Amino acid sequence: MESTLSFYTPIADDLRRVEESLSLVAADSEEPIKSLLEHVVAVKGKRVRPSITLLVSEILGCTTDKPVTMGAAVELLHLATLIHDDTVDNAAVRRGRATLSSLWGPEVAVLVGDYLFATSAIHVCNTEDIRVIKGFSRTIMDLSSGQLTEHFMANQWQQTREQYMDRIFKKTGSLFATAAESGALLSGADERVVKAVREFGSNLGIAFQVVDDILDFEGSAAEIGKPVGSDLASGVLTLPALLLVEQYPDDNPVVAVCEGADRERNLERAVDMVRNSGVMAGVYEVADTLRERAIASLAPLPNSDAKRALLELSDFVLERHV
Repeated sequence: MESTLSFYTPIADDLRRVEESLSLVAADSEEPIKSLLEHVVAVKGKRVRPSITLLVSEILGCTTDKPVTMGAAVELLHLATLIHDDTVDNAAVRRGRATLSSLWGPEVAVLVGDYLFATSAIHVCNTEDIRVIKGFSRTIMDLSSGQLTEHFMANQWQQTREQYMDRIFKKTGSLFATAAESGALLSGADERVVKAVREFGSNLGIAFQVVDDILDFEGSAAEIGKPVGSDLASGVLTLPALLLVEQYPDDNPVVAVCEGADRERNLERAVDMVRNSGVMAGVYEVADTLRERAIASLAPLPNSDAKRALLELSDFVLERHV
């Protein structure tokens, strides 16, 4: 975890406890599960999702340990989805380390993902808040729905922006929304605040995914841990690809890739066109608009160091491309 990021400061102690909880999931397990889980939790991500839960609860003055429990649940769910995503995508590397599926095979990886799903659910139940538990269950449904939609819409270049936005909300935005909403619910916030922070999480999560889609075209293979343009290569149409189809309807390389015509050459053309046309400016504009909506949603929350940290986290989401 990158402790130099300033948005960690108000929640440093609680985030450390989240890390301890994640480590205990592995330490308290028996072999061979213990070694498999240690491999998963060994690489420290930026813990953006639990940070949202902890910062919202800090802003709202929560006095219990339940946001720490929920933060661990949110990250465990995120880790489970990463394992399943890597397995479906046949990914060899995640965060610079070999994936479970590449080391132990897809059958083992799926089972470890299922184990983490169940473990995250136990953590959520320990909050003893029925609305948080129901919301978490709804999020698991959304995550699965988003993945299924992505699978069945592969290579469908005619899909709309609205379909894309719905898909990435389910795949990414839903967990951000739940992370934020649960922080408010566990703090006993009124409905206006609960709705506001859920909207914050939803918009920020969608922006997060749009930036990931930018990196798939603009990043380097070393930076993003996979070949540039790999989403399009696997038939997944992201916002840059969709805008390229909209703006250049004739002899479009995205359409050619989706239709299986000289895929390697047209994939290179698509990446080059996205990078050297006006398409990416439109994608950045969408991401920035989503972040601005997220920030505007925080207006009902009182000013504090934790709120300023949450705003800094929002900036970080869009700055990951730098």
